[in-house]
Amino acid sequence: MFAYYLDLGLRSLKRSPGLTALMVLTLAFGVAASMTAWSVFRAVSGDPIPWKSSQLYVPQIDMWGPQAQDSNPDSDKGPPDALDYNDAVALMRDHRAKLQSAIYQIGPAVVPADAARHPINTDGHAVFSEFFPMVDAPFQYGSGWTAADDEHRAPVAVIGSKLNAKVFDGGNSVGKTINVDGRDYRVVGVLDDWNPQPRFFDVVNTGGFASEGEGLFLPFNTAIAAGISNNGNTNCNAVPDAGFEGLQRSSCVWIAYMAQLDDTAAATAYRNYLEGFARTRYPDWAPNVRLRSLPEWLDHEHVVPSDTKVSLLIALGLLLVCLVNTAGLLLAKFLRRSPEIGVRRALGAPRAAIYAQFLTEGATIGVAGGVLGLVLTGVGVASVGLVLPRDIANLARLDVSLLFTTLIVAVLAAVLAALYPTFRAARVQPAWQLKSN
Repeated sequence: MFAYYLDLGLRSLKRSPGLTALMVLTLAFGVAASMTAWSVFRAVSGDPIPWKSSQLYVPQIDMWGPQAQDSNPDSDKGPPDALDYNDAVALMRDHRAKLQSAIYQIGPAVVPADAARHPINTDGHAVFSEFFPMVDAPFQYGSGWTAADDEHRAPVAVIGSKLNAKVFDGGNSVGKTINVDGRDYRVVGVLDDWNPQPRFFDVVNTGGFASEGEGLFLPFNTAIAAGISNNGNTNCNAVPDAGFEGLQRSSCVWIAYMAQLDDTAAATAYRNYLEGFARTRYPDWAPNVRLRSLPEWLDHEHVVPSDTKVSLLIALGLLLVCLVNTAGLLLAKFLRRSPEIGVRRALGAPRAAIYAQFLTEGATIGVAGGVLGLVLTGVGVASVGLVLPRDIANLARLDVSLLFTTLIVAVLAAVLAALYPTFRAARVQPAWQLKSN
């Protein structure tokens, strides 16, 4: 019977090509707009490390006191989003988490061995050795450095695959020397293509998203000793002394921090430790600390741009308008066929047969709108860079799942739009139609 209803639907659509084209275009534009917005929202709101995000936590400590909190725009009057140097180093020294690392952003110049090449400005981070296993960073060659390298401020480095290609023309560069800001560092590891979105381990400094992968990682203590300055955000409650050393002595917050806590008991114990830590270091006010899991932290930092949320809501609103318009066109089309319906009903066709026929016709429109919607969605995904920042626009992908979802949404939308017109068509009274004819 489905083939029969499909044939009836195709014949009906061919009888009014203009109206059919209008419905298909209306549906295609609505679906394409919503799927384009969804592709961006899906990319920026995903879990960057879903197999481990529940075990990663970000500690916060109030080192400024109640007076500074009076001007804090945060509704829960929480601590600053980062740590100062002294607190970060103290947390690392106490080492109460399974894995942990203080992190700050760097942006040094890398000088290629070939004198004919220009220096390369690269983004990176200064971290501790535990950073790499904590974030499950994938290595193409070698590995991270050791805890002994952290302690002895060893001149070692981990580089990204793109920097490896620029400086060493790709290949295994472990053991080779790389010049960073005039100092030589031994490469101990080369990362595989790794560019988590959002950049979950340092969303405060990176803004959450970056189109390029990390280029360089140096040991935290080594970078501090070499005077490689902070390239990220700095938030100060009082003007610090001049220079990078003055920043280290100040109460300015500029260091991100992450800890791995494998279960609820470990998280509770660490939160209690933070309270005791704050009480000891800042006895003049009650401890004000937070320990947020990674999903909570990303939500707290509003990593998903509000523009993408608004765009998604607007696109869904446009889809709803398109559905209403399509429903109106289908209603006019179906009721115009009242005499045909009356005859079928008089010949014994049940209402279920009318429902099946017209919903099949609506689904046919949905398939046509979905196919056109796929093309328009591809155009939309390729064009999001015109209205959104490049780093975010580059995350939108037209993959198999999006194509499949677009087609399903189009068919479901068309069937939904056909429900009320089909209901009205099925309520046609055979006797009235026979009398009028």
